[in-house]
Formats: sequence, C-alpha cells, structure tokens
Amino acid sequence: MLPFGTDANEKHLDDILSYIDEHQDEFVQNLKEWMAVPSDSSDPELRSEVTRMMNITAERIKTLGGNVEIVDMGFEKLYDGRSIPFPPAILAELEKDPAKATVCFYGHVDVQPASKEDGWKTDPYNMTEINGNLYGRGATDNKGPVLAWIHALETHKSLKQDIPVNLKFIIEGVEEIGSPGLADLIAGHLQFFSDVDYIVISDNVWLSKKPALTYGTRGNAYFFVEVESGQKDLHSGTFGGIIHEAMRDLVYILANLVDSSGHIVIPGIYDDVAPLTEEENKLYENIEFDLEEHKNSSGVDTFLYKTKEEILQHLWRQPSLTIHGIEGAFSGTGTKTVIPSKVIGKFSIRQVPNMRIPEVEKQVTKHIEDVFARLHSPNKLKVYLTIGAVPWVANIDDLQYKAAKNAVTKVFGVIPDMIRDGSTIPLAKTFHDLTQKSVMMLPIGGADDGEHSQNEKISRSNYIQGTKLFASYFHELSKLHKDLIDAKQLKN
Repeated sequence: MLPFGTDANEKHLDDILSYIDEHQDEFVQNLKEWMAVPSDSSDPELRSEVTRMMNITAERIKTLGGNVEIVDMGFEKLYDGRSIPFPPAILAELEKDPAKATVCFYGHVDVQPASKEDGWKTDPYNMTEINGNLYGRGATDNKGPVLAWIHALETHKSLKQDIPVNLKFIIEGVEEIGSPGLADLIAGHLQFFSDVDYIVISDNVWLSKKPALTYGTRGNAYFFVEVESGQKDLHSGTFGGIIHEAMRDLVYILANLVDSSGHIVIPGIYDDVAPLTEEENKLYENIEFDLEEHKNSSGVDTFLYKTKEEILQHLWRQPSLTIHGIEGAFSGTGTKTVIPSKVIGKFSIRQVPNMRIPEVEKQVTKHIEDVFARLHSPNKLKVYLTIGAVPWVANIDDLQYKAAKNAVTKVFGVIPDMIRDGSTIPLAKTFHDLTQKSVMMLPIGGADDGEHSQNEKISRSNYIQGTKLFASYFHELSKLHKDLIDAKQLKN
C-alpha cells in the first residue's frame, strides 16, 4: 500500500467522498429508521425502547466487523420505589493495528422527550424533510452524528478500502438524564482505553453556519441559599412589620451577588481566572458570530457588551452568575398574602479555567454569611453546593485538532472556527481526567438545530458533509500520526 499523502491515497479519499454523496438518500433513510425509535431515557415507560435502540446500534457496529461488548449498567430506582434496569452501554472496537493511531468515539442514542402536542410542526418520531432540513427528535442530538461516524466507516468497507485508523466506540443510552454510571464505566474499563490515542465527542453544535471545533467548556457551581424564620407560614396582615421575614433576607442576599453590569461582587471570585493570552485573543478575530442574529434568536434587545470579542469572552472564558429562582415563595396566579417561613434561593456560577470548586464554595459561603450578618437577622441561614462540575479546556495544538482542521478545510473549503461552549459538558472533562487522553469535540450540527427544543433538526447538507468530515478526519489523522511516529523514531 502506498503511504498516505500520495496521489493514490488522495484518490482513495476522493472515491470515499463521492460514494457518500451518491448514497446520501440511503444514509438519510437509515437516520429516519433510527429516529422512529422513541428512545426517551427520561420516561420509564420507554426504557425498553432505549434498550432496543442500543441493540440496534450494537448490531450496526457488528456488521462493520467490530467486536462489541454489551455492558450491564445496573438499575435505576424511581421516585415511586420501583427499580428498572438502565439500558446497557456499548464498548466496541473495529481494528487493532499497532502501527495505526487509535481513535475512540463517544456518542449516545437516547433522546429528549418529544410529542406533537409540545408544539412540533411534524411528528418528532417520523423524520420529515423540509427545505433540506431533516426534522425529528435525535436528528442532531445525537443519532445523526453517531450514524455519520458509522456511515463513514461503512463507506470504507463498501469500497474495500483500509480504514486508516483503529476505531473504538463507547455508546450510552442515558446521556439525556445525566449519564449516570458513565464515569464508573470508564474507570472500570481503563484497559479498554489503554491503547487509545485520541477521544472524539460529536455531541454539540457550531456557533454559526460556519464549521467549528470546540476546545473548551465552562463548569457549573450550583448553590442553594436557605433562609428560615419559623415553623410555619404566617399572615402578612397579622405579622407583617413585626418579624424578620425570611423572603426579605433572601432577596437582600441575592441582590448582593452580582451587579447590574453582570460583574460578580463576591470577593476573590476572579482571582484564579486564567489570563487571556495573545494567542487566544487572536482566535476571536476571525470567528463568525452575528450579534444581531444572536439577539433575534434569544429574543432580547440589548446585551451587556457591544463587540463580538467581548460577548464571546464573557460567554466562554469569564465566569457568570445567574439567579434561577426561589423555592417556597408564592408564584401562582392571583394574590396570596402569605409570609413564607422558609425560602430557598437558587443560583449558579459558570466557572472557567483555572477556577476550583472548593475555593469557589468557600468564597461564596463566606460572602453570603457576611452579607447576612449585616441584616442582624435572627433567622437561620444555610448555604450549600448542589452541583460542582468543573470546566474543561484542551490544547488546540494537539495533533487531532490539526487533523480535524485539515479535514474541515478539505470538506467544507473553510478553516474552522475554534470555539468554546459557555455551557457545561462534563463528558469531555470526565474522559480527560479518567483516561489522560487527548479529547476533542468535533460537531457537525448547526447553531439553529434546536437540539433540546421543538422541531429539532439537522440539515441534509450537515449530515452528509459531516459524514465526509469524519472520513476525512480518519485520513488526516493517520497522516499526521505517522509523521509523529516517524519523527520519534528518527530521534531515537
């Protein structure tokens, strides 16, 4: 076989890309069949459908010649006391050539809840193509990307072409309910990851209509602040004005967390934020981001910042604090003249590198206790952390990021934007921490795909071009990995 990079192998890749184009109707039909399975992991009554979807996926990987292990994930205890089995997970591998790079792909085939009555224009489980868009639950999150990976591999097999990398899969069926057991699965199968060089997650979307590679996410520290004034609710006509009201204390506390400019006023909270380097700052210059379109899609008239760079940096690499609500307060329609005896304020801080959960918890607790002390209130105060998810950032100079850039350029004809995600995606950090492998997020979904909302979709173009992207990524990574190995051998 000729070495990668020669005209012959470029011709092989061109044949693969042409085959994908020619068989796109077949690939779309495959996605329609997958999306017909209502694999909603949040509904106990549909748990068997999630398991069926996992079995369908396992069988599809087996047809590629893969070795598939079905892993029992135990039982879930429901709120009504029943226990039902979690759907199994899949660990699979296709090739095992020590001379090749080994890539492990993560995906999930469970979906968010969906029904026509929720406001869908089409049946969410009967994929419908409208104006080049494939509508249905799971189109972009995450059945479309999982199938695109499989189709890229099937294309190599159909053309009797060697897959230039070793492939492993880890597929789960409970991502949409928080991936319970995933960390234990990874930790318990570290041998499976021992020969993995690169881990790829394709479970997010682009920032705009331009292809992107994701190299970082923010973390999330979610806090409850509880203030209790007594054992029962009281009438405001009888007790209003003569007691220390829990709600008044709580509102004062919440009002002293963040100012009107969005700046968090908790002392020390910004101390550990990673400084903005010149190299990172340059990444923002060429990112495609339409401020007006972002305003229109969000339904707001004004942002706190005016430039693209300020907006993106405050979304991705600056912490933010959001007040989410108050439990125990009257929130129904009409009027109710009650003084609640106990109220719980809920807020979260989206953290960024290099912020640490224990330090953030300490800073938040001390600040709230200091603010509360100014009230001289006899009420009881509790502050507790309920979620502590850490941020993740990758090295964009890693080999697989270079390979993915090359693949995007070949397939889409543009250099991808290097983006972060302002939300929290614990998977990337979990994989990195437990396996110590290079992790990359390689999305193919568009910014307007609506992955958790009504009318979720993926465009036919993104689905098919995404399949080509994954096939090209295999080839580009193989070339760069071979160069790396050759360079190491020359050094020795």
